Amino acid sequence: MLRIGIDLGGTKIEGVVMDATHSILARRRVPTPQGDYSATLAAVADLVTTLEREVGHARLRVGIGHPGSLSPFSGLLRNSNSTCLNGKPLKNDFEHLLGREVRMANDANCLALSEAIDGAAAGAASVFAVILGTGVGGGLVFNGALVSGANGIAGEWGHNRLPWPRVEWDEAPGPACWCGQHGCIETWLAGPSLAADHERLHGQALGTEAIVDAAARGDAAAEATLERYDDRLARALAHVINLFDPEVIVLGGGVSRIDRLYERAPTLWSGWVFSDEVRTRLAPALHGDSSGVRGAAWLWPD
Repeated sequence: MLRIGIDLGGTKIEGVVMDATHSILARRRVPTPQGDYSATLAAVADLVTTLEREVGHARLRVGIGHPGSLSPFSGLLRNSNSTCLNGKPLKNDFEHLLGREVRMANDANCLALSEAIDGAAAGAASVFAVILGTGVGGGLVFNGALVSGANGIAGEWGHNRLPWPRVEWDEAPGPACWCGQHGCIETWLAGPSLAADHERLHGQALGTEAIVDAAARGDAAAEATLERYDDRLARALAHVINLFDPEVIVLGGGVSRIDRLYERAPTLWSGWVFSDEVRTRLAPALHGDSSGVRGAAWLWPD
Protein backbone atom coordinates (compact mmCIF):
# COMPACT_ATOMS: atom_id res chain seq x y z
CA MET A 1 0.00 0.00 0.00
CA LEU A 2 2.97 2.33 -0.39
CA ARG A 3 2.47 5.31 -2.71
CA ILE A 4 4.44 8.37 -3.72
CA GLY A 5 3.08 11.90 -3.66
CA ILE A 6 4.80 14.68 -5.60
CA ASP A 7 4.05 18.39 -5.14
CA LEU A 8 5.34 20.19 -8.23
CA GLY A 9 5.64 23.80 -7.13
CA GLY A 10 7.02 26.91 -8.74
CA THR A 11 10.14 27.03 -6.58
CA LYS A 12 10.41 23.53 -5.10
CA ILE A 13 9.40 19.95 -5.82
CA GLU A 14 8.55 17.88 -2.76
CA GLY A 15 8.09 14.12 -2.73
CA VAL A 16 6.96 11.71 -0.01
CA VAL A 17 6.30 8.01 0.40
CA MET A 18 3.09 7.31 2.34
CA ASP A 19 2.10 3.95 3.81
CA ALA A 20 -1.29 2.39 4.58
CA THR A 21 -1.42 4.05 8.01
CA HIS A 22 -0.96 7.49 6.37
CA SER A 23 2.54 7.78 7.83
CA ILE A 24 5.32 9.41 5.82
CA LEU A 25 8.23 7.00 5.39
CA ALA A 26 10.48 9.22 3.29
CA ARG A 27 10.55 12.85 2.23
CA ARG A 28 12.73 14.81 -0.19
CA ARG A 29 12.71 18.35 -1.59
CA VAL A 30 14.59 19.67 -4.60
CA PRO A 31 14.56 23.07 -6.35
CA THR A 32 12.28 23.42 -9.37
CA PRO A 33 14.26 24.12 -12.56
CA GLN A 34 13.12 27.56 -13.60
CA GLY A 35 11.56 27.89 -17.03
CA ASP A 36 12.88 24.51 -18.22
CA TYR A 37 10.23 21.91 -19.04
CA SER A 38 12.57 19.01 -19.80
CA ALA A 39 14.63 19.64 -16.67
CA THR A 40 11.42 19.73 -14.59
CA LEU A 41 10.38 16.33 -15.94
CA ALA A 42 13.81 14.93 -15.16
CA ALA A 43 13.83 16.38 -11.64
CA VAL A 44 10.52 14.69 -10.82
CA ALA A 45 11.67 11.36 -12.31
CA ASP A 46 14.93 11.51 -10.32
CA LEU A 47 12.98 12.32 -7.16
CA VAL A 48 10.71 9.30 -7.65
CA THR A 49 13.74 7.04 -8.16
CA THR A 50 15.44 8.43 -5.04
CA LEU A 51 12.34 7.89 -2.88
CA GLU A 52 11.88 4.34 -4.15
CA ARG A 53 15.52 3.56 -3.41
CA GLU A 54 15.18 5.02 0.08
CA VAL A 55 12.25 2.74 1.03
CA GLY A 56 13.52 -0.29 -0.88
CA HIS A 57 10.56 -0.66 -3.25
CA ALA A 58 10.38 -0.09 -6.99
CA ARG A 59 7.53 0.97 -9.26
CA LEU A 60 5.38 2.49 -6.55
CA ARG A 61 2.14 4.25 -7.46
CA VAL A 62 2.73 7.96 -8.12
CA GLY A 63 0.38 10.90 -7.68
CA ILE A 64 1.42 14.40 -8.75
CA GLY A 65 -0.04 17.73 -7.71
CA HIS A 66 0.71 20.56 -10.13
CA PRO A 67 -0.21 24.18 -10.87
CA GLY A 68 -2.85 24.75 -13.53
CA SER A 69 -5.13 22.05 -14.91
CA LEU A 70 -5.04 19.32 -17.52
CA SER A 71 -7.45 19.89 -20.35
CA PRO A 72 -9.88 16.96 -20.60
CA PHE A 73 -10.10 17.74 -24.33
CA SER A 74 -6.47 18.00 -25.45
CA GLY A 75 -4.61 16.41 -22.53
CA LEU A 76 -2.34 19.45 -22.41
CA LEU A 77 -1.62 21.50 -19.30
CA ARG A 78 -3.09 25.00 -19.19
CA ASN A 79 -3.58 27.91 -16.79
CA SER A 80 -0.34 27.31 -14.90
CA ASN A 81 1.57 30.27 -13.48
CA SER A 82 4.66 28.11 -14.11
CA THR A 83 4.26 29.03 -17.75
CA CYS A 84 6.86 26.60 -19.12
CA LEU A 85 4.38 23.80 -18.35
CA ASN A 86 1.53 25.28 -20.37
CA GLY A 87 0.67 23.56 -23.64
CA LYS A 88 2.66 20.46 -22.69
CA PRO A 89 1.39 16.84 -22.41
CA LEU A 90 2.56 16.68 -18.81
CA LYS A 91 0.74 13.48 -17.80
CA ASN A 92 1.80 11.58 -20.90
CA ASP A 93 5.40 12.71 -20.51
CA PHE A 94 5.55 11.66 -16.86
CA GLU A 95 4.03 8.28 -17.66
CA HIS A 96 6.56 7.78 -20.46
CA LEU A 97 9.49 8.71 -18.20
CA LEU A 98 8.33 6.62 -15.23
CA GLY A 99 6.97 3.70 -17.23
CA ARG A 100 3.68 3.48 -15.34
CA GLU A 101 0.29 5.12 -14.89
CA VAL A 102 0.48 8.45 -13.06
CA ARG A 103 -2.45 10.20 -11.41
CA MET A 104 -2.44 13.99 -11.44
CA ALA A 105 -4.49 16.84 -10.03
CA ASN A 106 -4.26 20.57 -9.49
CA ASP A 107 -2.26 21.46 -6.37
CA ALA A 108 -5.26 23.10 -4.66
CA ASN A 109 -7.31 19.96 -5.35
CA CYS A 110 -4.59 17.95 -3.63
CA LEU A 111 -4.74 20.30 -0.63
CA ALA A 112 -8.53 19.86 -0.50
CA LEU A 113 -8.29 16.07 -0.70
CA SER A 114 -5.64 15.84 2.01
CA GLU A 115 -7.49 18.07 4.44
CA ALA A 116 -10.85 16.37 3.75
CA ILE A 117 -9.49 12.87 4.36
CA ASP A 118 -7.40 13.29 7.51
CA GLY A 119 -6.84 16.99 8.01
CA ALA A 120 -8.66 20.05 9.29
CA ALA A 121 -11.88 19.10 7.47
CA ALA A 122 -11.90 15.37 8.27
CA GLY A 123 -15.48 14.14 8.52
CA ALA A 124 -16.98 17.05 6.59
CA ALA A 125 -19.08 16.20 3.55
CA SER A 126 -18.22 19.39 1.65
CA VAL A 127 -14.83 21.08 1.68
CA PHE A 128 -13.36 24.01 -0.23
CA ALA A 129 -9.60 24.45 0.06
CA VAL A 130 -7.70 27.60 -0.83
CA ILE A 131 -4.04 28.16 -1.60
CA LEU A 132 -2.91 31.67 -0.67
CA GLY A 133 0.70 31.69 -1.84
CA THR A 134 2.56 33.07 -4.83
CA GLY A 135 -0.73 32.39 -6.62
CA VAL A 136 -4.29 31.72 -5.50
CA GLY A 137 -6.13 28.49 -6.21
CA GLY A 138 -9.06 26.48 -4.95
CA GLY A 139 -10.24 22.88 -4.84
CA LEU A 140 -13.52 21.14 -4.07
CA VAL A 141 -14.22 17.84 -2.32
CA PHE A 142 -17.71 16.41 -1.83
CA ASN A 143 -18.27 13.18 0.11
CA GLY A 144 -14.57 12.37 0.03
CA ALA A 145 -14.18 12.74 -3.74
CA LEU A 146 -12.55 15.48 -5.77
CA VAL A 147 -14.79 17.49 -8.06
CA SER A 148 -13.01 18.32 -11.32
CA GLY A 149 -15.99 19.53 -13.37
CA ALA A 150 -17.04 19.15 -16.99
CA ASN A 151 -14.18 21.37 -18.17
CA GLY A 152 -11.62 20.30 -15.57
CA ILE A 153 -11.61 23.70 -13.85
CA ALA A 154 -13.81 23.24 -10.76
CA GLY A 155 -12.56 25.41 -7.92
CA GLU A 156 -10.58 27.83 -10.11
CA TRP A 157 -11.64 30.60 -7.79
CA GLY A 158 -8.52 32.73 -8.06
CA HIS A 159 -9.33 33.85 -11.58
CA ASN A 160 -12.77 35.21 -10.88
CA ARG A 161 -12.92 38.95 -10.32
CA LEU A 162 -12.86 40.17 -6.72
CA PRO A 163 -16.56 40.58 -5.86
CA TRP A 164 -18.23 43.74 -4.60
CA PRO A 165 -15.27 46.03 -5.46
CA ARG A 166 -14.80 49.03 -3.22
CA VAL A 167 -14.50 52.39 -4.98
CA GLU A 168 -12.75 53.94 -1.98
CA TRP A 169 -9.90 51.43 -2.36
CA ASP A 170 -9.72 51.81 -6.15
CA GLU A 171 -10.49 48.13 -6.72
CA ALA A 172 -12.01 48.44 -10.20
CA PRO A 173 -10.90 47.45 -12.74
CA GLY A 174 -8.04 46.19 -10.57
CA PRO A 175 -4.49 45.09 -11.34
CA ALA A 176 -3.65 43.22 -14.54
CA CYS A 177 -3.42 39.46 -14.06
CA TRP A 178 -1.08 37.12 -15.96
CA CYS A 179 -4.21 35.29 -17.20
CA GLY A 180 -5.14 38.32 -19.32
CA GLN A 181 -7.94 39.67 -17.11
CA HIS A 182 -7.98 42.51 -14.55
CA GLY A 183 -8.90 42.44 -10.88
CA CYS A 184 -8.74 38.65 -10.41
CA ILE A 185 -8.89 37.45 -6.82
CA GLU A 186 -5.28 36.30 -7.25
CA THR A 187 -4.18 39.88 -7.94
CA TRP A 188 -5.51 40.91 -4.52
CA LEU A 189 -4.98 37.88 -2.27
CA ALA A 190 -1.71 36.25 -3.34
CA GLY A 191 1.27 36.95 -1.08
CA PRO A 192 3.03 39.21 -3.60
CA SER A 193 -0.31 41.00 -4.16
CA LEU A 194 -0.62 41.86 -0.48
CA ALA A 195 2.89 43.34 -0.57
CA ALA A 196 2.13 45.22 -3.81
CA ASP A 197 -1.05 46.70 -2.31
CA HIS A 198 0.91 47.95 0.70
CA GLU A 199 3.55 49.59 -1.51
CA ARG A 200 0.92 51.10 -3.83
CA LEU A 201 -0.98 52.85 -1.04
CA HIS A 202 1.74 53.44 1.56
CA GLY A 203 4.95 53.64 -0.45
CA GLN A 204 6.74 50.96 1.59
CA ALA A 205 8.28 47.90 -0.07
CA LEU A 206 7.65 45.24 2.60
CA GLY A 207 7.05 41.49 2.36
CA THR A 208 4.04 39.78 3.91
CA GLU A 209 5.81 38.76 7.11
CA ALA A 210 7.24 42.25 7.59
CA ILE A 211 3.78 43.77 7.14
CA VAL A 212 2.30 41.41 9.74
CA ASP A 213 5.14 42.17 12.17
CA ALA A 214 4.76 45.91 11.66
CA ALA A 215 1.01 45.74 12.29
CA ALA A 216 1.65 43.82 15.53
CA ARG A 217 3.93 46.67 16.64
CA GLY A 218 1.17 49.19 16.04
CA ASP A 219 2.16 50.48 12.60
CA ALA A 220 -1.00 52.14 11.26
CA ALA A 221 -0.16 51.67 7.56
CA ALA A 222 0.54 47.95 7.99
CA GLU A 223 -2.67 47.53 9.98
CA ALA A 224 -4.64 49.28 7.25
CA THR A 225 -3.15 46.93 4.64
CA LEU A 226 -4.16 43.87 6.67
CA GLU A 227 -7.66 45.28 7.21
CA ARG A 228 -8.06 45.63 3.44
CA TYR A 229 -6.81 42.08 3.02
CA ASP A 230 -9.23 40.76 5.68
CA ASP A 231 -12.10 42.46 3.89
CA ARG A 232 -11.12 41.19 0.44
CA LEU A 233 -10.69 37.63 1.68
CA ALA A 234 -14.09 37.76 3.37
CA ARG A 235 -15.78 39.00 0.18
CA ALA A 236 -14.04 36.40 -1.98
CA LEU A 237 -14.95 33.55 0.40
CA ALA A 238 -18.54 34.81 0.67
CA HIS A 239 -18.76 34.23 -3.08
CA VAL A 240 -17.63 30.63 -2.53
CA ILE A 241 -20.17 30.09 0.24
CA ASN A 242 -22.98 31.48 -1.90
CA LEU A 243 -22.03 29.12 -4.73
CA PHE A 244 -21.03 25.90 -2.94
CA ASP A 245 -22.06 26.34 0.71
CA PRO A 246 -19.21 24.16 2.08
CA GLU A 247 -19.10 22.94 5.66
CA VAL A 248 -15.41 23.80 5.96
CA ILE A 249 -13.06 26.14 4.10
CA VAL A 250 -9.38 25.31 4.61
CA LEU A 251 -6.59 27.79 3.94
CA GLY A 252 -3.11 26.75 2.84
CA GLY A 253 -0.08 28.54 1.45
CA GLY A 254 2.22 31.11 3.02
CA VAL A 255 -0.44 33.78 3.65
CA SER A 256 -2.58 31.24 5.51
CA ARG A 257 -0.16 31.54 8.43
CA ILE A 258 -1.59 34.98 9.31
CA ASP A 259 -3.57 34.04 12.42
CA ARG A 260 -5.99 36.97 12.35
CA LEU A 261 -7.62 35.74 9.13
CA TYR A 262 -9.48 32.95 10.94
CA GLU A 263 -11.24 35.41 13.23
CA ARG A 264 -11.64 38.39 10.93
CA ALA A 265 -12.89 36.76 7.71
CA PRO A 266 -15.82 34.88 9.32
CA THR A 267 -16.77 38.02 11.22
CA LEU A 268 -16.92 39.99 7.97
CA TRP A 269 -18.26 37.51 5.41
CA SER A 270 -21.80 37.42 6.81
CA GLY A 271 -22.33 40.84 5.21
CA TRP A 272 -22.23 39.19 1.76
CA VAL A 273 -23.44 35.63 2.36
CA PHE A 274 -27.05 35.12 1.30
CA SER A 275 -28.15 33.46 4.56
CA ASP A 276 -29.49 34.47 7.95
CA GLU A 277 -26.69 32.51 9.65
CA VAL A 278 -23.32 31.24 8.42
CA ARG A 279 -22.04 27.99 9.92
CA THR A 280 -19.20 27.41 7.48
CA ARG A 281 -15.99 26.89 9.44
CA LEU A 282 -12.68 28.51 8.37
CA ALA A 283 -9.56 26.59 9.39
CA PRO A 284 -5.84 26.46 8.63
CA ALA A 285 -4.53 23.35 6.89
CA LEU A 286 -3.73 20.78 9.57
CA HIS A 287 -0.81 19.40 7.56
CA GLY A 288 0.55 22.84 6.67
CA ASP A 289 2.99 22.96 3.77
CA SER A 290 2.88 19.15 3.51
CA SER A 291 -0.83 18.96 2.79
CA GLY A 292 -0.48 19.25 -0.98
CA VAL A 293 2.06 16.46 -1.26
CA ARG A 294 -0.05 14.23 1.00
CA GLY A 295 -3.05 14.93 -1.19
CA ALA A 296 -1.05 13.92 -4.25
CA ALA A 297 -0.36 10.56 -2.60
CA TRP A 298 -4.10 10.30 -1.80
CA LEU A 299 -4.84 10.33 -5.53
CA TRP A 300 -4.25 6.61 -5.06
CA PRO A 301 -6.80 5.80 -2.30
CA ASP A 302 -6.56 2.79 -0.01
